[in-house]
Amino acid sequence: MTEFAPYFPGFVAAYAILLVGASSPGPAVAMLLGISTNQGRGPALVTCAGIATGSMTINILTMLGVGLILSQAAWAMSLLKLIGAAYLVWLAYGAFKKALNPPKLSVMKTPKQATAMLFAQGYALQVTNPKAIVFWLAIAAVGAVEGAPGTVIAAFVAGAFAISFTMHAAWALFLSSGPIRTAYASGRRWIEAGLGSFFSFAAYKMATSES
Repeated sequence: MTEFAPYFPGFVAAYAILLVGASSPGPAVAMLLGISTNQGRGPALVTCAGIATGSMTINILTMLGVGLILSQAAWAMSLLKLIGAAYLVWLAYGAFKKALNPPKLSVMKTPKQATAMLFAQGYALQVTNPKAIVFWLAIAAVGAVEGAPGTVIAAFVAGAFAISFTMHAAWALFLSSGPIRTAYASGRRWIEAGLGSFFSFAAYKMATSES
């Protein structure tokens, strides 16, 4: 356990950004609500596994790419942090905008599909989402596993997979109920304001942290 201790603060920072980001509704949530409502919660959970696997793929590729960049240029981490902070500011802007004018939470119509197709659909949605890629670059800017051994990196990837799956599964399970969806919509203004505040704080901390 001692090998994990130096990386624990980075884990917490990266996971906090991922947790809040996965809580923010987007195309994946609309698809999950549609699958859960039209086909049941089981198929929706299969799709969640595909989304989380897609997220894990981006996570690994991002870490490999960032590691290569950092090995070539010492100033790259500072630049990466500024890019990550700028993206978090953009997320904060989007959240505050939704807080002022909360959009309607839509349910995507989806036909019945086989289990393998549901998984593939969730995976494809995530790995082809440019916002997901930039979001993982922002998380990579935290430097949670910079210079870490393989066991620490594996633990980080596994934890990120669990967070992605759990948060998307929560959407699928809870918001598939009409009354819960209505209650969420009524409080969405405050939820989005909270997300905006968090992303603003995370952007400030990232931009002002030591490289």
